[in-house]
Amino acid sequence: MSGAREHGLGTTLLSLLVRDPLIYLYTVVLGTVSLLCSLFDRSGRIQHSIARLWSRLILSTSSCPLRVQGLEKIDTTRPHIYAVNHLSALDIPALYCGLPFQFRIMAKRELFRLPFVGWHLKRSGQIPIERTDARSSLRSLTAASTAVRNGMPLVVFPEGGRSPDGQIKPFLGGAFYVAIKAGVEVIPMALVGTYEALPMNTYIIRPEQFRLFVGEPISTEGLAPRDMDQLAGRVQQAIEDLYYPNAHVGRPSAVDAVASARPLAE
Repeated sequence: MSGAREHGLGTTLLSLLVRDPLIYLYTVVLGTVSLLCSLFDRSGRIQHSIARLWSRLILSTSSCPLRVQGLEKIDTTRPHIYAVNHLSALDIPALYCGLPFQFRIMAKRELFRLPFVGWHLKRSGQIPIERTDARSSLRSLTAASTAVRNGMPLVVFPEGGRSPDGQIKPFLGGAFYVAIKAGVEVIPMALVGTYEALPMNTYIIRPEQFRLFVGEPISTEGLAPRDMDQLAGRVQQAIEDLYYPNAHVGRPSAVDAVASARPLAE
């Protein structure tokens, strides 16, 4: 199913006149409240609760219910790295609604420089990842692994950005360096439906059923940092096996996959 499929006039008007303005309103109001709470809540617990409320409002306003499958087999009291495909701006609200525990997100350093959004990312304890040079990147990845070892679960988008066509793109290795350094399992997850609801470069939200599939944990025991690309490949395969049988887009052919491949290491 193409992300460029046409929207009906009713869907377009509902998005532009109702859904989008309400989502901007939720973001400004709750983002301001979250920033104020950060002045006295160093744990991030209150801010995470506000982010979950923001996410529930967005999914409700978008008429995009979420169903989670497989989370019951994960010991969520232990820190893990949760790796998930990235399809849409609605992915993060879906994850806040679907994961019933406090976590942090690895995000590009550039986002932390944006007014308001960057302030919130920094004050809520999200993990910035620097990609401009190897030394800065290593420092940021080491900081991320320390946060996980200290007990904070981490959500990562290993593709490094949203998919423009609904296909899973080759994974970067940095998140898996963090998993190996922290000595924690990686939990593969697949989001389905967010691409159809809101693909890149559009503001028209189409109501869609969201599903979050949670796979079996993948151990990092016995792995060294040099094995991060190997681990990235295993996790990508696990996420693809969860995603493509349930998605509207087809699995790319081996020829297409080779043609679009990029280095796995950051």
